[in-house]
Amino acid sequence: MSATTPYYDAIQMIERLHRHFLDVLKVELDRKGIQDINNVQSMILYNIGDDELTVGELTIRGYYLGSNVSYNVKKMVENGYLVQERSVHDKRSIRVKLSEKGIDLKKIITDMFARHEAKLEGTELTPERLHNMNQIMRMIERFWAGQTNFSGL
Repeated sequence: MSATTPYYDAIQMIERLHRHFLDVLKVELDRKGIQDINNVQSMILYNIGDDELTVGELTIRGYYLGSNVSYNVKKMVENGYLVQERSVHDKRSIRVKLSEKGIDLKKIITDMFARHEAKLEGTELTPERLHNMNQIMRMIERFWAGQTNFSGL
């Protein structure tokens, strides 16, 4: 077996953390008896927030691993979490925003985040460490974005 590098370990950790967080979110949905929306759809909903967005804007705003954003938006509209409206400026464009049911779910997720942050108090995961970690992840994000530049550089 070949030795791993810190870079590869970081890639693996990011992937595992993403999956673990989706599991945490699934447990929260189950705990609340919510069965008509999945964890990925819940994060899409949360990222829409108070905005009104097109599917294209939503795709740019968030990163939904292995997810078909159009399909998920359609399911959330069908299940009453999103309201869909034609853009007044471009009739070809459809915008989505949270319905009352969607706003209620966003509050559940916000409350979960607040509970988690409260549980972090007094642990080694201090706000400073989380801030440093976020800075490093932004640097990795910029590095990867640069790697998708196909100009040959």
